[in-house]
Amino acid sequence: MEGIQVVTQDFVNVHITNSDNEDAPPVERRFKKGISVLEFKTKLELVTGGSASTMKLKLYDSKNNFICDIDNDSALLGSYPIEDGMRIHVIDKFALVKDFVSSDSAERFRLSEEEYGKKDDTLRSFLQRNRLGKYNEEEMNKLKEQQQKELEEEARQAEAVLVGARCEVRVPQQPTRRATVRYNGPLEGAKGLWIGVQYDEPRGKNDGSVNGKRYFTCPPKYGGFVKPVYVTVGDYPVEEFDLDDEI
Repeated sequence: MEGIQVVTQDFVNVHITNSDNEDAPPVERRFKKGISVLEFKTKLELVTGGSASTMKLKLYDSKNNFICDIDNDSALLGSYPIEDGMRIHVIDKFALVKDFVSSDSAERFRLSEEEYGKKDDTLRSFLQRNRLGKYNEEEMNKLKEQQQKELEEEARQAEAVLVGARCEVRVPQQPTRRATVRYNGPLEGAKGLWIGVQYDEPRGKNDGSVNGKRYFTCPPKYGGFVKPVYVTVGDYPVEEFDLDDEI
């Protein structure tokens, strides 16, 4: 994409999928819009295990409609029409890596871990020689530091959300909803911290429980769990709700 690029330090939350592991669930990550596409690809190495130099990126909206290719390494990530909740699909376009992957599982099955480690024609040896993906210690350390900073920022945001407080929940591409905070903490099987809320209207997804574990109690469809960044605490009055107004 050509033209003037406006540098912004805004963040965007996106879901990452990988062509080498189609069955895996999307991984949610938060990135600065002000970084270059090449920097963005480098950060994706920790997520996908691939190489920034061979990545091809495709952008999809929250309804899985294809938007565009993210194909200019020197452009800013924010110069593309990328918004919270969108999905970026990572394809490794380097044929040799694909060939290695196709034989990788079979070789591991036949060989012991020690024998496999001695071979010089495997995906692992290729990544090690070229210091790609998880074998690039410098980049891995940078990415780990970034993840740690993101966790610290999330903890700071969660600290300001007190149980019992009134709030508004503003999830991208969803209507703003008012609620009362009922839970603040981790969820079993989920990364990071979560805010459990009881909505003023029956437009939630649960009754305060997730996967059979209860975190708080509220009527069915009044409960929900969202990340701290989407919760704004304030003196919000309870919204009046009339079922007769619903279609």
